[in-house]
Amino acid sequence: MGFSAAIIGRPNVGKSTLFNRLVGRKLALVDDTPGVTRDRRVHAAKLYDLSFDVIDTAGFEDAGPETLAGRMRRQTEIAIREADVILFLVDSKAGLLPDDKTFADIVRRSGKPVVLVANKAEARGAAGGLLEAWELGLGEPVPVSAEHGQGLPDLRDAIVEALGEERALGRADEAEGDEAIAESEALIGEDVDPDADEEPAYDVTKPMRIAVVGRPNAGKSTLINALIGEERLLTGPEAGITRDSISVDWTWRGRRIKLFDTAGMRRKARVQEKLEKLSVSDGLRAVRFAEVVIIVLDATIPFEKQDLQIADLVVREGRAPVIAFSKWDLIDQPQQVLAELREKTGRLLPQVRGIRAVPVSAETGRGLDKLLEAVVSTHQVWNRRVPTGRLNRWLEGILAHHPPPAVAGRRLKIKYVTQAKTRPPGFVVSCSRPDAMPQSYVRYLVNSLREAFDMPGVPIRVALRTSENPFAGRSRKRG
Repeated sequence: MGFSAAIIGRPNVGKSTLFNRLVGRKLALVDDTPGVTRDRRVHAAKLYDLSFDVIDTAGFEDAGPETLAGRMRRQTEIAIREADVILFLVDSKAGLLPDDKTFADIVRRSGKPVVLVANKAEARGAAGGLLEAWELGLGEPVPVSAEHGQGLPDLRDAIVEALGEERALGRADEAEGDEAIAESEALIGEDVDPDADEEPAYDVTKPMRIAVVGRPNAGKSTLINALIGEERLLTGPEAGITRDSISVDWTWRGRRIKLFDTAGMRRKARVQEKLEKLSVSDGLRAVRFAEVVIIVLDATIPFEKQDLQIADLVVREGRAPVIAFSKWDLIDQPQQVLAELREKTGRLLPQVRGIRAVPVSAETGRGLDKLLEAVVSTHQVWNRRVPTGRLNRWLEGILAHHPPPAVAGRRLKIKYVTQAKTRPPGFVVSCSRPDAMPQSYVRYLVNSLREAFDMPGVPIRVALRTSENPFAGRSRKRG
């Protein structure tokens, strides 16, 4: 049985840097600006022979409960309650500040085992801050440099001493399927066997990865909190609260789901600060890592230019998109507005004709189950594979009804079609002159495929290939 360790401290002492060091990846955003981290993030970590869950938290600040800093502090207090051991960070370079002493009292009152960690110990003049740390009364400070990886053996020994060998050395369960979001790359799709005669059954037991994206203040974090039934993510009226892409493990109707909350994406021209650029690029990585992407649109101001750009990005990345019209409790004439929004969806997003769009309200709980049903249904279509025999029977009908046009006086010939990829569905069309095929005819093929094989609302890729001429390159024999 593993244990969990929460990293606690005032802003800018290096909590996220230590978190990244322990998990072995740059998952949490790091910047010199105080208060970068706002939500608590949990991830599997390893420190030599110790396997455990580490919790990154927002910087502890003394503030009123209704302020943003106060809500961040409440998230940190939850992390303290959930943790088995607390890594209390101080900045040995800056020395002790009044906040350090205030928060040391809170940590002490929690009754949890505490390891006092003096970070930035590699800096000149850090020895003075290290000595000051004794004043907190939390035992001997462990000097480390999270940025340079110094002092980690001493940190390991201090954790074992605080928890006891039996508790500390129990193995944590291996994290399943937890590929690095920071290192994942967009895939064109997964290869399929074109010779298989039957469509494989959809596996309902397989875990699913869902990213939630949208403009700032569209209600992404509030939606995730409503779905999982707890105040897991920081929310509020301020735009741009979420900065990191936070993952939440959850189960819905027996199916394991990993949800990714992302930072709000503003227009590129408005993204000036380095920190916001980091947040947006972190959100893009979450989209590439996900299978289904819920695009959250504020129902009171839907389909702004940025909404359409976000949807287009999701489609270009080949993810399975689902639209959630949030804040539906604020709409006065829901039936009329829903009809208008669905008409706009079809008109403005023709590249994913039939995309599922669900009105939801995180405040009242309306539409949450319908949204998840739409997600599963779209995921099923995104994984769909059509046998080659069925495809070519469909192609015969298409060519008889609407053959390709003649280009430069020569008719284009299509020989066969086969599905080469799933996730998203990708088809290869063998034809005589791929370069001459009009895009309008390719769109016609995509729309006909979508309709004939019931594939609404997902990107469909079509690649045109020419078949090899076995006689190409041979000189003609003369008699």
